Amino acid sequence: QVQLVETGGGLVKPGGSLRLSCAASETFVSINAMGWFRQAPGKQRILVAAITIDGSTTNYADSVKGRFTISRDNAKNTVYLQMNSLKPEDTAVYYCNAVPWTDPWGQGTQVTVSS
Repeated sequence: QVQLVETGGGLVKPGGSLRLSCAASETFVSINAMGWFRQAPGKQRILVAAITIDGSTTNYADSVKGRFTISRDNAKNTVYLQMNSLKPEDTAVYYCNAVPWTDPWGQGTQVTVSS
């Protein structure tokens, strides 16, 4: 069973940056389109960034467009999310998964944007 491990979250001030990483067991990343999802307290989990298998195409939710960048390294079976100009509304638990997603999910990584 695939394991997804998200790291890189933390507490950051508004306007700051973080880089999230997602490592997967086996070849899960290299054979799937991948995405970063986030779930804020009391809200549904949503897709905020996606990338095709070869990395040639990316898509972003309007709320993060121009601030977040998704990338991948298939040789390392890892997906990244560079987050710049962070806002308090970006506070959430961030998860990576295939697009469309499959079970199981990883534990996620908490991102808190607060002054």
